[in-house]
Amino acid sequence: MADLVEALRHVSYEVLPLKGTEQAVLAHVPADVPITISTSHVKGVEPTVDLAVRLTRHGYCASPHLAARQIHSRAHLSDLVGRLRDGGVDTAFVIGGDAPRPAGPYCDALALLGALDALGHPFRRIGIAGYPEGHARIDTRLLDEALDRKAAHATHVITQICFDAAATVGWARQVRERGITLPIRVGLPGAVSRQKLVRIAAGLGLGQSARFLLGQQNLFWRFFLPGGYRPGRLARRLAPHLQEPATHLAGFHFFTFNEVAATEAWRRTLLARG
Repeated sequence: MADLVEALRHVSYEVLPLKGTEQAVLAHVPADVPITISTSHVKGVEPTVDLAVRLTRHGYCASPHLAARQIHSRAHLSDLVGRLRDGGVDTAFVIGGDAPRPAGPYCDALALLGALDALGHPFRRIGIAGYPEGHARIDTRLLDEALDRKAAHATHVITQICFDAAATVGWARQVRERGITLPIRVGLPGAVSRQKLVRIAAGLGLGQSARFLLGQQNLFWRFFLPGGYRPGRLARRLAPHLQEPATHLAGFHFFTFNEVAATEAWRRTLLARG
């Protein structure tokens, strides 16, 4: 329990840039909890960038998802970076994105990372994605090679959702053995209700992380098994492995699916017990 309580003192949350998100974060999330903001090819990057700037002005460390396939041109990228920097945003999470076709010259995260380097390294911190259980549409060998190449441009890794603690720890050890020393934040769902997941399944508010979850049917249906999903059970299995030199697992990153009130209430309850 002590390991879990300590881990819950230093978490980060992910939210979707929907109506009411800003108010929910302000009402329920302490300003010392970093926030990442998802994006979708349907809504584009604009709502993500706008929310990142607004939350930063409220005192949060807000990190927008920058999806390579949503960037139309170098000029578009330069404009987005300029708006973020003018708004005080100094961190970003770079992904390839899931648009069927690139909107411009950047087909994957590595290409966008190189373009950001060419713009003079505008962000103090850059996160990249990790996939402990692989990706439905990308070969594992290619994922490993991509992570090796992207690591030189990044400051940290955030994993996609994995319900198997042993798989996450084993993957992190393999990453470390390949010489990648970036800290890894473990992605797991927050206190998400079954009702919210039904709404997500119906296509409401889909973001990068939601689509990944829905694409992994073995993950999605974990929420509907007897007993359902409880964030504490998975977090307890992972907590003893945080800060291990062999894994570089640095903390928890909760995908809230905008259930920030429930997730933060759950976290505070456990902190109070500790």
